[in-house]
Amino acid sequence: MASSTAPLKGEGSVTFNPVSALDYLPERKLRELQLARLQSIVARAYERVPLYKERMNKKGVEPKDIHSLSDVQLLPFTEKVDLRDTYPFGLFASPMREVVRLHASSGTTGKPIVVAYNQEDLRVWSSVMARSFAACGVDAGDIVQNAYGYGLFTGGLGAHYGAEAIGATVIPISGGNTDRQIMVMKDFGVTVICCTPSYFLHIMERAQELGIDLKSLPLRVGVFGAEPWTEQMRRHIQEHSGIRAYDIYGLSEIIGPGVGIECEEQAGLHIFEDHFLLEIVDPQTGEVLPDGEEGELVLTTLSKLAMPMIRYRTHDITAIIPEPCACGRTIRRIRRIGRRSDDMFIIRGVNVYPSQVEAALLQVEGTLPHYQIVLTREHGLDQMEVQVEVTPEVFSDKVGALEALHKKLSSAIEHTIGLHVKVRLVEPHSIKRSEGKAKRVIDQRDLTH
Repeated sequence: MASSTAPLKGEGSVTFNPVSALDYLPERKLRELQLARLQSIVARAYERVPLYKERMNKKGVEPKDIHSLSDVQLLPFTEKVDLRDTYPFGLFASPMREVVRLHASSGTTGKPIVVAYNQEDLRVWSSVMARSFAACGVDAGDIVQNAYGYGLFTGGLGAHYGAEAIGATVIPISGGNTDRQIMVMKDFGVTVICCTPSYFLHIMERAQELGIDLKSLPLRVGVFGAEPWTEQMRRHIQEHSGIRAYDIYGLSEIIGPGVGIECEEQAGLHIFEDHFLLEIVDPQTGEVLPDGEEGELVLTTLSKLAMPMIRYRTHDITAIIPEPCACGRTIRRIRRIGRRSDDMFIIRGVNVYPSQVEAALLQVEGTLPHYQIVLTREHGLDQMEVQVEVTPEVFSDKVGALEALHKKLSSAIEHTIGLHVKVRLVEPHSIKRSEGKAKRVIDQRDLTH
């Protein structure tokens, strides 16, 4: 049980075989592999990470108590605050001489969270990213424009090494400089773009201004992640750019991008279960929920050596899809993640998620997928205003057209969230564009009285 590297062999080293047998393992073999890795990684965490040992002792559980996959429920949860409290290196299970890479979150509030990788971790990361690209039809013949940010953010290098591992040509352009992005896309014959969905919207808009029809380019696949986005947003992107838009899922605390991705069926995110054990729990009680029920996604890394994560609460809300996928993969799927338990805000007693507002807006013709939610407080009551950009045609039209659109949007939002809120139509380009994760909610409630 001491060795946690043995089961990882055979996944390829330099060039990855895109048709990975691990995606199609018989369920019994997959569960056996998961259990062996779970037992090994729990032992490693217990022996090498003081926080895990202390918490497991407090619960009266030891590594030898893990006899089945369901025994993971005996283990304590890990939260993001644990990474901040042990900043910077307190959760490492490898000595620094074995750590070959450090990444960190943006750290917009307080200290960033720091994550570590040894050589084996990086090989696993490249492997799951290569399998991710393969799942959405990317292969060695593709030219991949990687517009995720490079640096401490895990997105850029995660996608980079995965695309190289599959044998694709990688353009490490990073984020920003949208005109150059479009020039490179056109001149280099790019077939795959990787970025946040909100940034690709900006690219689409700018290409139209430059008179470049994305549908005329070889671009055929978009691999979009790092922020929640809706099915309505996917339809908008695919209809107006001519590409197939795929949702990729990951988080720095677990490995980075590559925890899961949609296949060509676009019917849920396949989780690479040989490396990540998934549970869905009730966000309030922490009780494990059955397949098909919506709750919070909890992940345990089964092969991360430098920094194992045991029962990490992601705060992402989803459900396991019990039915097998038409693609034939046996690794299970989760529903696309449209919201997080911690991005909810409450207005006059009603729970509201930004994704609900986005879905409502995209049902109405005449608006653009650029919006912002502004929260304020007046006379002790919380107020919500949705600012929505409208198309140039509607904005320059008669007042009556704007009024009709305003009425439709107000009605769509009220129908979706069950609350009447203020809607303000704004002219095109008036909402700030994002080159990374879009900031959809501006909360000014602490600034207003």
